[in-house]
Amino acid sequence: MRGVLLVIAAVLAVIAVVGAINPPTTPYMWSEGQRLGGVQQTWVPLEDMAPIMPRAAVAAEDAEFCEHWGLDLRAIREAAAQGGNRGASTISQQVVKNVFLWQGRSWLRKAIEAAMTPAMEAFWSKRRILEVYLNVAEFGEGVFGVEAAARHHFGVSAAELSDAQAARLAAILPDPKNRDPAHPTDELRRRAVRILDGAATIEADGRASCFEGAGL
Repeated sequence: MRGVLLVIAAVLAVIAVVGAINPPTTPYMWSEGQRLGGVQQTWVPLEDMAPIMPRAAVAAEDAEFCEHWGLDLRAIREAAAQGGNRGASTISQQVVKNVFLWQGRSWLRKAIEAAMTPAMEAFWSKRRILEVYLNVAEFGEGVFGVEAAARHHFGVSAAELSDAQAARLAAILPDPKNRDPAHPTDELRRRAVRILDGAATIEADGRASCFEGAGL
């Protein structure tokens, strides 16, 4: 029992530290760097991104981001009802997986992820979770974070992204190695349009309030 408590305390301490200090790398980023001989990534705070970028990412990946506590139980039930063919990971879960755990599908990793996600939500603000997500998410082979993605795909900074560019970056997040936001297919264009509509909706109905506004 003492050993278990020590492990839990150590995990909570690491979560708290990363909540205050930007992680220099992640396990997946490091492994990709070893494979490719380096990766592109530049950390940028949320306030230095075009405002549409975080809204587009939330609309694309987790529209209820401001409403849940890390796990979206309704989405999990729907995914289970569809036989596991539909993803149910929230942005918070993806941050836990990307920053603290390993890639790949396994029940062990999912169990650890499910346990760590509410703990991270308790220590971090929603704004911090989204900031970390947008700085470590993969946007192409060897391209991590929205700043590197904006420069790699469009030749602009994250602050200079247009609405269409931000939506296209958000649109590739489910499959970043096989989708090109700079040369989108018709389906990717249609998905980007839907994401822009979703971003406008969550801004209007208050579902973006946890990461936007003064003092957040």
